[in-house]
This record gives sequence, C-alpha cells and structure tokens, in this order.
Amino acid sequence: MKPLHEPVYVTIAFRQTGNPELSDRGFDLKYSREENPTVRELERSLSALESGRDSLAFNSGMGAISCLYLSQLSAGDEVVLPMEGYGTSIQLAEELGKFGVKVKLAYPDASSLVEAISEETRLVFLETITNPTLKVIDVPEVIKKAKEVGAKVVVDNTFSPLVFKPLKHGASGVVHSLSKYIAGHNDVLGGAIILGDLDIEELWHWRRRLGSIIQPIEAWLVLRGIKTLEVRFERMSGTAKAVAEFLSEHPKVRTVHYPGLKDNPHHETARRLFEKPLFGGVVSFDLGSEREAERFLSSLRRIFPSPSLGGTESLATYPSKSAAKTMPRERREKLGITPGLIRLSVGLEPVEELIEDIDRALGGG
Repeated sequence: MKPLHEPVYVTIAFRQTGNPELSDRGFDLKYSREENPTVRELERSLSALESGRDSLAFNSGMGAISCLYLSQLSAGDEVVLPMEGYGTSIQLAEELGKFGVKVKLAYPDASSLVEAISEETRLVFLETITNPTLKVIDVPEVIKKAKEVGAKVVVDNTFSPLVFKPLKHGASGVVHSLSKYIAGHNDVLGGAIILGDLDIEELWHWRRRLGSIIQPIEAWLVLRGIKTLEVRFERMSGTAKAVAEFLSEHPKVRTVHYPGLKDNPHHETARRLFEKPLFGGVVSFDLGSEREAERFLSSLRRIFPSPSLGGTESLATYPSKSAAKTMPRERREKLGITPGLIRLSVGLEPVEELIEDIDRALGGG
C-alpha cells in the first residue's frame, strides 16, 4: 500500500541496503545531510517544473546561490551580475573578491550585460524580472553572448515560475527561492538549483560540504505548495494587473512598474519571452517621497508591511530601507529605486479588498 502523499522522512541516517532506488544519482544514501527521500521527491518535482535534468534543494535561496558561486568560480574568474537584483546575492559575489573572484556589475538590460561579458567571464547570474523595479531582461540574448566565450548563464527565475523556462533557451541552470511562489504560504525557507549542463556531482559535493540541504519537513511543505502553484500564480497575476491598472490612474502615484501594463517599456519583451500572458504578482510604484511612502505603509489595514513575496498574504515592502538599503544612492537613482518606491506582493485576497485598502492608504477614503 502506498500513501497518497510522500512521507516525511525525519531521520538523520539510513540502513545500508544497496537499494538502487535510494541512490539514483549514484550516491550512497547514508546521511540526511547528503540525501533524504523526501528531499529527493521535491527535487524530482522541481526538475519537472523547469524542464531540467536534475535538481538540488537547499535550506534557503542564499544557500543555493552560495553553492552555485563556490562550485563555479575560482581565483581569477569573472562573474557578471545585473546591478539591480537581490542585494545579498550581489554582496556575496563582491565578498568573493577576497578570494580573487572578479565581479562586474552591469545595467539590467540585455545590451549592457552582453557588453559586460568578456573572455574572462565564467558565470553570468541574472534575474528574469529584476527586483524591485520589475525590468524584464532578454535572457536568450545574454545566453547567446555567454556561449561565445564559454561562460555559463544561471537564471534566478523566482519572479517568473511557469511562464519562462530558461533551460529551454540554453541556460546552464535555474535558481529559485522556494520560499516565494513555489512554496507559496510565507511559512517555509528553501532554495533550489535546477540543472541544465551544470555538473550535478560537483554541486552535490559542495552542498554536502556546506551542510545546506533543505530539511525534510520543509521539503514536504514545498511539495505541498507546488500542487497549487499554477492556480495561485494565475490568481495573483490577474489581481496584480488589476491593482497596477488602478495605481496607474491614481493621482497620487507617479510611476507604476509592472510588465503586464501595455505601456510598460518591458511589456513587449515579456510577451515575447513568456509562455503564458501572466506577469506575476508583484507591482512596484512611486509615491514621490520617503514621507509619502512611510505614510502609506503605516495606513495599510489589509496589506501587511513586511518583506518577502509570492505568498498567500499581500505584503508591502519599502526597498530603500530593506533590500536596496546597502546599494549606493547613485545606483538606486540610476535604477529608479526612489525614496518613494513601494513594492507590493499581491496575495489571494479579493481584488476589491486590496484596491480599497490601497486607495484608503493613499488618502482616497
């Protein structure tokens, strides 16, 4: 008799049986820091989700990125990153300078990234949709240039699950923060690398050495989230578009960043790259000043001022004092991360309730 759901294997070790089902990657299953059946089931699901040949699951998104950097980069190598992205992943790359790794930051568009790639480049790590101003990068163009110099491109696809498949365009790997859309309930930390042509054995041994495998209970929670990912993402994308349209007409909002709006400068790129006309559940918008941004956040009742995204609850974040706070001011200005910028992650609440809360916080009622 088989269970309906994958069991949670809460154990640190396993009896050595020689069962090939417990060592399907060629590694003896002997310790949960190395392998765990619940984790392995999650990795199979992630591979199917991104059309990858295999996957590794980690205890956080940064655990996955740390493993990626350490496995792929050596002294003298160059890594190219967009200057807009998750701040900690940029900071970690820059910290690797003490070990001789060179970091080159480029403006987050395909032409600037292509120009930054050189013969010394070994890795390009970029986000499909940037955080927090939601620029859509023409990833295939970057991959084409990287292949010419023998560099690998790994894509953080956290903001665009289901709609964009980087591995189909020749990416070497895909990274996800599983804490976001994939797990989807704001209750679990996790990360993943889904493989194209990356070496699974090399990555696996780095994960083993770093001790960064996801724990079995968290893996089971992510598996639970995958089952509803499609319906959640479709609902959030539809609500986010309605919210973006409302904000674009509001007199107190200066600028709205959302690639689903037809007048957004990244709309056509998104329509060309994405397999479905869905643009995610994150909207960012500029209220003109720090004072107005803080007043807005303190006036919300239905939406929670909090970091993270992709969960069932709607969350509002102030990038200038959170993820982008360590970024030099001149870089924030160049990217459009203004003192009045708010990033909103839309949840599963009724769209009317969210618009009512936003309108009230903007002073409309």
